[in-house]
Amino acid sequence: MPHALLISGSLGQGHDVMAQACADSLHRRGWTTRTVDAMALLGRHGSAVGERVFRRLLDLPGAYDAFHFAALRPGTRIALLAESAARARLVPRLRELLAEQPAELVVSVFATATAAVNELRPSLPGTVHLVLCTDVTPHRLWVQEGTDLFLVTSEVAACAVRRYRPQAAVAVVAAPLRPGFYAPPGRDEARAELGVPAGARCVLLMSGAWGLGPIARTARALAEAGPHVLAVAGRNRELEARLRSLARRQPRLHAFGHTDRIPALMAAADLVVTSSGDTCSEARAIGRRLLLLDVVQGHGRDNLQHELELGHADVTSAGPEEVVRNALAALGRPLPPPSAGADPGVWEKGFAEALARVGLTDSAQSYG
Repeated sequence: MPHALLISGSLGQGHDVMAQACADSLHRRGWTTRTVDAMALLGRHGSAVGERVFRRLLDLPGAYDAFHFAALRPGTRIALLAESAARARLVPRLRELLAEQPAELVVSVFATATAAVNELRPSLPGTVHLVLCTDVTPHRLWVQEGTDLFLVTSEVAACAVRRYRPQAAVAVVAAPLRPGFYAPPGRDEARAELGVPAGARCVLLMSGAWGLGPIARTARALAEAGPHVLAVAGRNRELEARLRSLARRQPRLHAFGHTDRIPALMAAADLVVTSSGDTCSEARAIGRRLLLLDVVQGHGRDNLQHELELGHADVTSAGPEEVVRNALAALGRPLPPPSAGADPGVWEKGFAEALARVGLTDSAQSYG
C-alpha cells in the first residue's frame, strides 16, 4: 500500500485540521499515513522556545506585523536564519522517519517543514513533496525550491507563490473541512441540544485554539445586549474558567472549552464572531455570516481582507463595545447560502487532481 508522511505544526489547531483532512482523503484511496508535529521534532527545548517566541510576538502590538511583513514576506536574512536553525534540527529527524518508513508522498502543512523536506529530496528520488497552505498570501518560507506542487485555496494565494517561484506548479483547491461540517445538524436540532430557544438571536464567539483577544469580556457584553452567546475558549484553560464563571451568572451565556461540537454550535448560531482563519471556511459551509475580529497580526490581516472580499462578512475591532455594536447590526442581515465547499466532493476532486498532476493517480486508484 502507498504511504504518505504528513507534517503538521502545533502552533494553533489549523495545521492539524489540514493534515487530518489530507490523511482522511488518502485513507479513502487506500493509502497509509503518518502525521508528525514539526514543533515536536524540534525537540523539547526548540519547541518550547518557538512557541514562546511566537506567542510573545502576538502579544506585543505590531510585533508580529513587523516580522511578517518586513521579514517573512520578503524572506530577509533574519527570517532565513530562523529557518536555517529550524532546518538543522528537523532534517536529521525527518531522515530517520523516512528511513524507518519510506513514503511515496510527503505533505507539508507547516511552513517550517518545507525547507527541511526539500533538503532531503536528493536522497528521496521516489518521493513527491506537496505543500498545502490555506493562507491567502503564503510567505517566503512556504515557497522553497524542490516542492513538486503547491496546494492553495485562492487565486490570490497562487499569485503569492509565483512571486517567489514564477514557474511553480500550483493547484487551487477548496479548503478541506472537518467531517462534521459536511453533515451538520439542523438549526432546530442544534438549538435543542444546546438549550438555545428556537426564536432567540444567537452568536457563536470563538478566536482560535488560543482564544485570542478579550473573549470573556466580549462574551459578557454580548449576552447582556440580548443574544444568546456560545463562547468557546479553545485550549485556553484560563479563559475557559472565566467563561464558565460568567455563565453561572448569565443564563444567555453558554461556555465551552476545547470541543468537537463546533458544527452544532455553528448550526445553532445566526452569526459567527471569530478571528480570520480556517474557521471562516467552516462557517461559510454551514451558511453563516461572519463578524471578523481584527486580532491576528501578520498573515491574519491578509486572511481577514480576503474574507471581506468573499462577502457575507464584516470586521470589527476587538473591544467589547465595538463587537457588540457590529454584531447587533450583522444579526439583522440575511444569512448566506452554504458555500460550494459544503460539498465534500469539491475538496476530494481537487485533491485527486493534485495527486494526478504529480503522477500518483495509478497507485491511488489501484487501492481505491
